[in-house]
Amino acid sequence: MTKEIHAVGERSVVTTVDAPQTRHARRPAELLKAYIGLMKLRVIELLLVTTIPAMILAEGGIPSPWLVIATLLGGTMAAGSANALNCVVDADIDKVMQRTRARPLVRHTVSDRHALVFGIVLGLASVGFLWATANLLAGLLALATILFYVFVYSLWLKRRTAQNIVWGGAAGCMPPVIGWAAVTGEVSWQALVMFGIVFFWTPPHTWTLAVKYKDDYARAGVPMLPVVAGPVQVTRQVLIYTWLTVLTTLLLIPAAGWLYALSAVVSGAWFLYLTHRLHTMTKRGEKTKPIQLFHLSNTYLMFVFVGLAVDAALGLPVIGWLW
Repeated sequence: MTKEIHAVGERSVVTTVDAPQTRHARRPAELLKAYIGLMKLRVIELLLVTTIPAMILAEGGIPSPWLVIATLLGGTMAAGSANALNCVVDADIDKVMQRTRARPLVRHTVSDRHALVFGIVLGLASVGFLWATANLLAGLLALATILFYVFVYSLWLKRRTAQNIVWGGAAGCMPPVIGWAAVTGEVSWQALVMFGIVFFWTPPHTWTLAVKYKDDYARAGVPMLPVVAGPVQVTRQVLIYTWLTVLTTLLLIPAAGWLYALSAVVSGAWFLYLTHRLHTMTKRGEKTKPIQLFHLSNTYLMFVFVGLAVDAALGLPVIGWLW
């Protein structure tokens, strides 16, 4: 509360006005929540689903619990850094999109400068932490992930092409590669196949969500595929990438046992059925809910990687000799 003095004729009138709340007046709990919000921790669920199975497969059993915890923590820090820096880059977009208007930078809970410093420091800490607790390769891969997400996806691709999520989504494919490197100190073909699974899975997963928010993206000037293409073309692309995803999961069968093979084939057939049904209904002009496929795609990826983790943890016989 501040006082203002106004001259009215020969009299002075004192009025009180509410001073705007400054960022410095924020409560510690509110600030903590805001910084956690910058990290977008819900997105990091993908890290948990893909990193642990990759580490189990790399170890050929259960790896050191301390190494798993350290890798997950370092990976979370790296992903949080990339997300925080993305919030800085996309602050103007977030202001006009309905689903992002509650983010910390839009509400001015955290300043752009503080968010930038937070993202950079968190990223450097993640690289140093992974180097100290796992190995240098894991740390460098984390650094490459952050740089790619910020400079290639956020600053270059996102606002320029409808294929933004196809290539920009590569950053989200790195957790299994980092997990593999943390255990073995190298990147082998199995890690690259797991990268490919998430790479091809990302477009159908993201595009089915983007259908729901296409008006938001259009208002912000972001050319997501549902904004620039018709529903039939979108579902056709979703179907193509779903097939690529399922076929890529089969490439891991030579390195796994029968449980993973069963999980990949059955869940893949189910995922393809859902995608084909969505595309067929769309071509017929029937009412569809692509957002349902978005949620179910998470379930599909979980089945694939959990099947891989259980298979490797149990030490089931490798069936590569069948190939």
